[in-house]
Amino acid sequence: MDNPANVSSSSGGALAWKDKLIEYIVVHAGALVSAAIIVVVGFIAAGWIGRLFESWLSRKAMEPPVRMLLTRIVRLLIVALTLVVALGTAGMDVTALIAGIGVAGVGVGLALQGVLGNLVAGMTIIFTKPFRVGDYIEIAGVSGQVQQIELFSTMLLHTDMSRVMIPNRKLVGEILHNYGQIRQLDMGVGVGYSTDMISAQKIVREILAANTRVLKDPAPFVGITDLGDFSIQITVKPWTKVADYLPAQVEIYEEILNRFRANKIEIPFPQREIRLLGGTPN
Repeated sequence: MDNPANVSSSSGGALAWKDKLIEYIVVHAGALVSAAIIVVVGFIAAGWIGRLFESWLSRKAMEPPVRMLLTRIVRLLIVALTLVVALGTAGMDVTALIAGIGVAGVGVGLALQGVLGNLVAGMTIIFTKPFRVGDYIEIAGVSGQVQQIELFSTMLLHTDMSRVMIPNRKLVGEILHNYGQIRQLDMGVGVGYSTDMISAQKIVREILAANTRVLKDPAPFVGITDLGDFSIQITVKPWTKVADYLPAQVEIYEEILNRFRANKIEIPFPQREIRLLGGTPN
């Protein structure tokens, strides 16, 4: 059974706290109402000033993630200032509160080192611009077209439409291969040694000129690059947009095959002639 004295003590303590709370509310009613009004006005002002600030930044030559970050910082500062003023108006010791927030901030910073590392790396990427949205890059063992750059991560789009999300701290300090927004195909076709090479290269250039996916500037490269054992290698290196990289390759190879067959141009395959010496005559 509970001790009646303990029950009486706890009941008395609860009543004392209620009395003190009621007394505080009555005595500081005006200050509490003022603090509540300050909080409401502060939150409304934070949203309004944030939208106004974002609208002003949108007219500047600034990356979207930077605009978003600066807008959020402005809103958070206004909200934080509002809360400090409201608490001071309500009668709290603001100096002690600020000191406590500072100590808590150090602890949170240590606990969120990885997150802060991604944030710093994201800001580095945004301001130094080693790549932009739409560029095709290879970095950290992955490749793809940059689809989104955020403060904490970067999203790449593969040719198979899959997406790779990379933490920004993995991108800073790595060797980066940035193709930009165009890529160069590395293609080739072998023809027989009896082929009229001028005609064969002319056909390839006509195919490239007729293909709408192939860029005219930079101009494509077509030329002989190897004299093999059984064929002469014609290297074909046109430029395309990143999105046209694979479709253009398929179309060009198909057209080369059809045009070479139509013009009786041989595309040889590996052959070996084997002779038996010293064999038994029939």
